[in-house]
Amino acid sequence: MKINLLSLAGVTLTSLLLSASAFAHDGLKYDNPYARATPPNAVNSAIFMTIENHQDHERNLISVSTNIAEKAELHTVEKSGDVMKMRQVKSITLPAHGQVELKPGSFHIMLLNVKQPLVEGQTIPVTLTYANGDTENITVPVQKIMTGMTSMAHNDEHK
Repeated sequence: MKINLLSLAGVTLTSLLLSASAFAHDGLKYDNPYARATPPNAVNSAIFMTIENHQDHERNLISVSTNIAEKAELHTVEKSGDVMKMRQVKSITLPAHGQVELKPGSFHIMLLNVKQPLVEGQTIPVTLTYANGDTENITVPVQKIMTGMTSMAHNDEHK
């Protein structure tokens, strides 16, 4: 069986170009996103992930939305004396050619008043909105509750 090397090279080159253009389309990569499963009677949850910015300019994540909660907000955690408190932030800056890790005890997406329990194994749709008007729709898997934020007090001042 003969293989036409020129045809094979063309297919390989085409595949590489399509992969590169798909990656370069938005220049953002979302690594290991997950939402915390909710224990019985819990009304809030959080989403974590690493967002990589492969662009030459910084990006500002300004809002998030999902149909599984009444509100979704960008938050960070600040230490006030001996107490860790969550605070809503207006944006999360993604540095050019850098990344930001949304993780327990730091930046994260807060889901307020979830409409139904979040169960391990299900997925939830999330829309991220950037300052330039771009939006990204991602699907986030729900995982078991992980440690890290259980002792933090939540600031009830939601805007």
